[in-house]
Amino acid sequence: MKEVRLAYGRHGLVARVPDHATVVTPTDHPGLPDQQAAVVEALRSPVTGPPLGEIVAGAAARRAGLPNVAVVFPDITRPMPNRTVLPPLLEELASVGIDAEHLELLCATGTHRTATRAELDELVGADISRQFRIHQHQAESADHVEVGVVDGTPVLLDRRYVEADVRILTGFVEPHFFAGFSGGPKGACPGLAALDTVLEAHSPARIADERATWLVTEGNPVHDFVRSAVALAPPALSVDVAINGRGELTAVFAGPLPDGHVAACSFVEDTAVQRVGEAFDVVLSTNGGYPLDRNLYQAVKGMAAAERVLRPGGTIVMAAACADGTPDGSAFAAVLAEASSPDLLDCPTGPSRMDLWQAQVLGRILRRAQVWLHSDGLRDDEVRRAHARPVGDVDRAVGEALEAAGRDARLCVLPFGPLTVASA
Repeated sequence: MKEVRLAYGRHGLVARVPDHATVVTPTDHPGLPDQQAAVVEALRSPVTGPPLGEIVAGAAARRAGLPNVAVVFPDITRPMPNRTVLPPLLEELASVGIDAEHLELLCATGTHRTATRAELDELVGADISRQFRIHQHQAESADHVEVGVVDGTPVLLDRRYVEADVRILTGFVEPHFFAGFSGGPKGACPGLAALDTVLEAHSPARIADERATWLVTEGNPVHDFVRSAVALAPPALSVDVAINGRGELTAVFAGPLPDGHVAACSFVEDTAVQRVGEAFDVVLSTNGGYPLDRNLYQAVKGMAAAERVLRPGGTIVMAAACADGTPDGSAFAAVLAEASSPDLLDCPTGPSRMDLWQAQVLGRILRRAQVWLHSDGLRDDEVRRAHARPVGDVDRAVGEALEAAGRDARLCVLPFGPLTVASA
């Protein structure tokens, strides 16, 4: 037997698995020697387009005064190193005259809940959260502006973003199970989009399309909608970062969309994709630890990562802390409560609705696999409501799944879950 440390919650979890298990992890790039200096260098020498200073100067000339700047950052569900990226960005803005009066930070929540004061302090640092105005987006508020139409659907984005003289997106790029990659335009849509816009971007038809999958952006109906929507009110600059398993910056890419994001996706693809040969009978997966595994809704991503290398009828043993529960009272919890079988999740009827997309992916996984879930944050009845089997001991569950699969059963372990794209 060998020990494998799983990314689970804040502190991890050690699993003991057979020696023959295939353990798949991303390429472990070292953190950049001076991470904040790398952010400054990217702002001053972007992949394409003018540097930040020239962007601000141009906006000031058009306005005949200091421009208003909106800086967008990811919310509490993303492992974005905001406390590393935001300070040098804000200092660079200050060096060209943009003070707190002319600056607003926008937290791209999408349809997720807003952060508490303590969570916001942790997310961006207490100094920043107290010094600058921070607006946490709420998809169901009336404070959105229509910027155009995509595929017959009005695109409504947060008024503060749309009305800013200079818009800056910051994001963390990782493989995404139906949008291809995170980061880039996703910071504005769905990050700052009104609910009806989000529902169209995640409609059942788009999610069901086989091109709505990992690593695919061109021709992916989800990413195509997102990219087109944000192009109606594009940021002046997009700052995307890649990180390693320790949360350190390994690369920084800045530039207008889509150039900077394309460069970041290419770098991350080279890092994250690992070839494993034949499919496996059992896959032990995680959701990348905190904050990615803070609820069951998010944990579907780790199941989708396991699905890629699992044979039909195999077993996924999932370890996700889910400190926030399903989350309780969420639209996702309501969808699960209404579905008496995985088929009802995978083949939804009626119009798009909040969180239906995540349930739809879960239903697809459950149609071809058993899901056994270890979670300290979920009750057994909550796990069963998601049509999964609750397990208390990961090692015992893996052993039982292998025994049930037969003598020559193959096991794959994804310690970082969706941060690795394993390909059979």
